[in-house]
Amino acid sequence: MGVDLTFLGAAGTVTGSKYWLSAGGKNYLIDCGLFQGPDELEQLNWEQLPIAPAELDAVVLTHGHLDHSGYLPRLAKRGYSGPVYASEATCALLELLLPDSGYLQEEHAGYANRKGYSRHKPALPLYTYDQALESLKLLRPVKLAEPFAVDKHLTVTMRPAGHILGSAIVECELDNKKIVFSGDLGRYDQEVMKSPATVTRADYLLVESTYGDREHGEDPIEDQLAPVVNAAVERGGALLIPSFAVGRTQHVLYYLRKLQDQKRIPEVPIYVDSPMAIDATAIYCRFGDELNLNVNLLMDDEACPLRCRDTRFTRTVPESKRLNDAPGPLVILSASGMCTGGRILHHLKHRLPDPKNTVLFVGYQAQGTRGRRLLEGADEIRIHGMTVPVRAEIAQIDGLSAHGDARELMRWLSGFERPPEQTFLVHGEPHASQALEERIRKELGWATHRPRYGETVSLEGRG
Repeated sequence: MGVDLTFLGAAGTVTGSKYWLSAGGKNYLIDCGLFQGPDELEQLNWEQLPIAPAELDAVVLTHGHLDHSGYLPRLAKRGYSGPVYASEATCALLELLLPDSGYLQEEHAGYANRKGYSRHKPALPLYTYDQALESLKLLRPVKLAEPFAVDKHLTVTMRPAGHILGSAIVECELDNKKIVFSGDLGRYDQEVMKSPATVTRADYLLVESTYGDREHGEDPIEDQLAPVVNAAVERGGALLIPSFAVGRTQHVLYYLRKLQDQKRIPEVPIYVDSPMAIDATAIYCRFGDELNLNVNLLMDDEACPLRCRDTRFTRTVPESKRLNDAPGPLVILSASGMCTGGRILHHLKHRLPDPKNTVLFVGYQAQGTRGRRLLEGADEIRIHGMTVPVRAEIAQIDGLSAHGDARELMRWLSGFERPPEQTFLVHGEPHASQALEERIRKELGWATHRPRYGETVSLEGRG
């Protein structure tokens, strides 16, 4: 029986991860991600899929980040009612991520209508908070490293990917073919997350390539973070840290607390301005056995390594707005990590014009995002239809990324006992995917392919 694989996202870009597997009249979707970033990508969220959602038999998610899961409410809204398999921790995180995404979709549409800057009249949400809540009923939690049968054709095993809590490498046994989806691979030898699991065999492999063209620096994160914090404190301003609510926020809190314990930074107020990040941190503690941290300390409010000395949680919108007038020095962690939406936009709009403030980027900034434009030295950026001058200090630290770099990706690939029939380079901008492809061909001698958006390939089994 032939198997077809169609790339419905994360092909030539780092967002919108969706892969459609079709075999013997059965249809499966591996990942169900939103396109995020520039308008031309986000517009793809409104296009119809080449398969009707009701014709899908199952969805399998690698992890909870919205570029891998955030299309699920839209899929359900358009007729999908089957199971959605994900790790237990991923399911717990999705209970936060998806309703929050629906709420932000509604908020963004409402704000655009009030300010009149949307190209659509009226602006509509891709899906609503209630529709996101409804989609949660489809989730089917599964345990890592334990195979489960989706049906008589497909058996899936999820192995730890080391990217964020609950993230998984997805191994699919489909009609005598083993198809492996790396998902987003984490880093090796980290203090918070465990290393990605070794996979030894695949007939066909899809591997991410986000950092396929570069290597993370060797400088310890603490040595990079401490001077940025101290300089911001000396200026008496606000240190804004755009940070993904799940994964990155917890890592930043860990290193801020470590620096405080080492007396290398002062104990200034640290605001976590994201209800989702607050709740996600609690879930990290709940599933602490998946981390490299002391599980007992995670349940202690005073000693918890994911909580700083003076951590203040701002859940409500009025509390968040009051931060605009809060005097420095202070630190504000807020989503989104690439400044594409969320509360961080309001803080940037208020704080960017003041040179005593600092914006610190702690992760990858995709092409076309506000984060990338700020890093590239933009003098002004557009936020909510307004032009905002950039006078604040813009800084970046390396090494906090939850993605493995080129060296670590090659280390993971070297665990395979034999070459796959074909290796597909996905989830990377073209230059990154091309660089990793060239390295794989040169060092491993594998057959590789960089798929296009919408491309379908036929997978043949080994002879």
